[in-house]
Amino acid sequence: MTLMIGIVGTGGFSKLHADLLDNMNDVMIKAICGTSAEKAGKLALNYKNAKGYDDFGQMIDNEKLDAVYICVPPFAHGEIEKKAVEAGIPFFVEKPLGVQLQEPLDILAKVKERDLITSVGYHFRYQPTIQYIKEQLQSKKIGMISGKWMGSMPKVGWWRKQAGSGGQFIEQTTHIVDLLRYVAGEVDEVYAAFANRVVHEQYDGVSVHDVGAVTLKFKNGCIASLINTCVLPGTNFEAGFSIYTDQGVYDWDLNRLEERINGKVKEQQHFLNPYQLESEAFIHAVRTGDRSKIRSSYEDAFKTFQVTYKALQSAEEGRPIEIE
Repeated sequence: MTLMIGIVGTGGFSKLHADLLDNMNDVMIKAICGTSAEKAGKLALNYKNAKGYDDFGQMIDNEKLDAVYICVPPFAHGEIEKKAVEAGIPFFVEKPLGVQLQEPLDILAKVKERDLITSVGYHFRYQPTIQYIKEQLQSKKIGMISGKWMGSMPKVGWWRKQAGSGGQFIEQTTHIVDLLRYVAGEVDEVYAAFANRVVHEQYDGVSVHDVGAVTLKFKNGCIASLINTCVLPGTNFEAGFSIYTDQGVYDWDLNRLEERINGKVKEQQHFLNPYQLESEAFIHAVRTGDRSKIRSSYEDAFKTFQVTYKALQSAEEGRPIEIE
């Protein structure tokens, strides 16, 4: 049976996912929804049977869709997911889940009520090196973790506004928070300090912080220190984490994993496309009902979003915040 897929959004991530889906057996891109019919139609031209829409409700009413991919900016989340849930359509959604806490919480309640298949775009979870770290840590005691996401300000206006992106920790550094939750366990408390140093002098209307330092206390007792910035010029970029254990160190970044355990050094390169792996897991679940390959459901991703949102709250209030 060929699965009919709808795409919401017309940006780079929409095309990335659509291209991967278009190359899968028995999967068809059937409809694309954008902020204008022109944008949706232009992207739809890349796929043989796709039709463009500018209204999501109309799209799901007109097309018999087996699943939808929601690839929209953080501020645009909410009504799209709710309509998908009401229609009983499984959905894949890009992170973060929003910019405020209540909207994703409301969506989560509806998802759980319908027991709907969902997946969230924390694609790094699908890297074999991350699975390897997760397995190796079962026999080791974590002392502490350091992590970072250091780059430049994305060149889109909505990203510079707090109400548009949620800020760097919510929109980008969320990947590091999510990976640490995945391999090290749940977070108990967060304490953050954010500041505006450079970017508000370079662009008009900047309301997001451009530097931040966050301490996470985990339920298992270990602590993590995370830093992020978007003040760097050009293509300067660093992201990753180091986990310090009683037997040595796991040092991961976007290119490789280096482990220095019990005096031995070993390096592994990332060699598989995690975007493809996450879509294969989601499509498998939609086709068979087997969700075991999905590594980040909406319910799980909400826990990551809650940590990042509470970090912003901590920075604004100047105090540690417990994670409920």
